[in-house]
Amino acid sequence: MGRASNRLNVTLPDETAAKLSRLAERTRVREGTLASSLLAQAIDDLDPGAASVVELLEGIPGAWERIEIGLKQARSGKTIPFGEP
Repeated sequence: MGRASNRLNVTLPDETAAKLSRLAERTRVREGTLASSLLAQAIDDLDPGAASVVELLEGIPGAWERIEIGLKQARSGKTIPFGEP
């Protein structure tokens, strides 16, 4: 039976993207394939405990600011309900 997959677009900071590109070139693997494998491994290695998830989220630059913007947008009705285009 085939493996189910989902497409996910990720934007990397310039330095990280350059590092991924160099690593892909050295290993002779497409960047997308390498990125997918590295992300899957990182997720597999992640402790799903609440403290780990909070620590991970707190490490995302600008995350709190984006959350606050999202909350303001939701309160003012500037959102699209889930499942609508």
